Amino acid sequence: MVKVISHLTPKNIFLFVFKKYIFLQPNNDLKMKAKIYGVFILVEAFFMGVASMVALYYNVHSGEKDVVSLLAATMITGIFGFILLSAGRERARKGGGRVQKFESLTMKDSFVLVTVAWVLFAVFGMLPFIFTGAIDNVTDAFFESMSGFTTTGATIMNNIDSQPHGILFWRSVIQWLGGLGIIVLFLAIIPALNKNSNKTTLYAAEMSGLSVKKLHPKMAVTARHLYLIYMFLTIVCALVYWAGPMNFYDAVCHALTTMSSGGFSTHQSSIGYFNSSYVEYFCVLFMIMSGINFSLYYFLARGDVKYFLKNEELRWFFGVIVIMVAVMTALFYYAPTVETIATNTSAYPEPTFESKFRAALFHVVTIFSSTGYQGSYYDYTLWGGLFLFPTLLLMLSGSCAGSTSGGIKVIRWMVCLKSIRITIKQFLHPSAVFSVKVSKEVVSNEILLRTLNFLFFYVIICIISVVVLSISGCEFEESVFNVVTALSNMGPGYKSTGPATTFSDLTVTAKWVMSFLMLIGRLEIYTVLLIFTPTFWNKK
Repeated sequence: MVKVISHLTPKNIFLFVFKKYIFLQPNNDLKMKAKIYGVFILVEAFFMGVASMVALYYNVHSGEKDVVSLLAATMITGIFGFILLSAGRERARKGGGRVQKFESLTMKDSFVLVTVAWVLFAVFGMLPFIFTGAIDNVTDAFFESMSGFTTTGATIMNNIDSQPHGILFWRSVIQWLGGLGIIVLFLAIIPALNKNSNKTTLYAAEMSGLSVKKLHPKMAVTARHLYLIYMFLTIVCALVYWAGPMNFYDAVCHALTTMSSGGFSTHQSSIGYFNSSYVEYFCVLFMIMSGINFSLYYFLARGDVKYFLKNEELRWFFGVIVIMVAVMTALFYYAPTVETIATNTSAYPEPTFESKFRAALFHVVTIFSSTGYQGSYYDYTLWGGLFLFPTLLLMLSGSCAGSTSGGIKVIRWMVCLKSIRITIKQFLHPSAVFSVKVSKEVVSNEILLRTLNFLFFYVIICIISVVVLSISGCEFEESVFNVVTALSNMGPGYKSTGPATTFSDLTVTAKWVMSFLMLIGRLEIYTVLLIFTPTFWNKK
């Protein structure tokens, strides 16, 4: 009995729970996986500690009281990380000094590791919200945390302006971590664990390889280049914001959520709070930059301007922006003349062309880049039915592959449209041989099939999720927008969950469903869905 009790240490209890409910993974040493999870959690604890320092600063200067709660969340997260890390190190000691290297992880392990890591980030990321009292229940806290890490930007907070600086900084940080987090996980950590696991990037169906050359033979070096670019652009964005009407704190927080295509703001009115054309135009610029494949910046920095300009997906990206801005601007002139369509003309921009153009530009870019900010004129639910379909299309589309944006991505639409064109040509010329090309590179049949399957899965998931949300109490139109905004990591919904409101009134079921949709949307569907297939767990 004494022997049993002596084994009931916090570490052993924690490892038992993780082994039973989280480490349900095919083959390989569980303790080695514990070490990897431990590293992930410790990284989160580090950034949580940074948020605690921000809270400490405002505690000293403004008397805010969230510093203790943030420090407690940091300590708990750090302790759990160290427990897992030490559990992973025990294997090396028990194995007679022989260290189990990460190269033994399989491709199956990679999928599970990535999925579980994102869930763990969201679980520990919700602790500051609960401890500070910013959110008073687990469902809402997990929803907010998952929305942050997946850069969805959908919030349940109705009192953002009254929140302490520490917790608002944490909301911004988790979006910045999630912005390139998935790229780092797939291009750096996972392929580095197994030299044969580079194919995991194909399952994510990002297809960056179709339009962008490899930055470096080693994935870790590639990820390092991408993160340096990411940090540089974030710093520049913060400085530009700071040069305008934003104070330093707001500039940093909004830079973190702009470059990550997240959309969380330090104010309930979002970007519209500043009522500044300067902020809106520069915000549009950096949202566009966040929607471009980050690999292209690397080649641009090396002086390969031609390669940057000749990228076909990039041309389509800018083409969509130009066309949709023209359409939206025209609608601002036309819709108010149709009484049955325009529901509230007071929500429209001022009658000047500049005001209409700026409103159209900001709306198109914030939706297309999946950032979800609200500008001075933002409530498209009051603009009338003519605006809803173009907005929904932009939500579905997303920006470029390899960016921080969500959605289906421009390159997938390119491949599908070109595939349709090739199919029509094949009917007219049965003996001819055609191939789908992107940026003059042939798209393999394997990637073409996965792209088409991705769209099929996307539609099926949308249909099922809309039915579930409708049953849970949402109106049909709201359910459609809520599903798309979660699966595309967009942010605003429609009507009661539109850009002028929050998601706080959704049912508990709807919030958990949307949290799951945010996860599978951010991990490109395949990564999560494969785990739920019987074949994935077949040891043979």
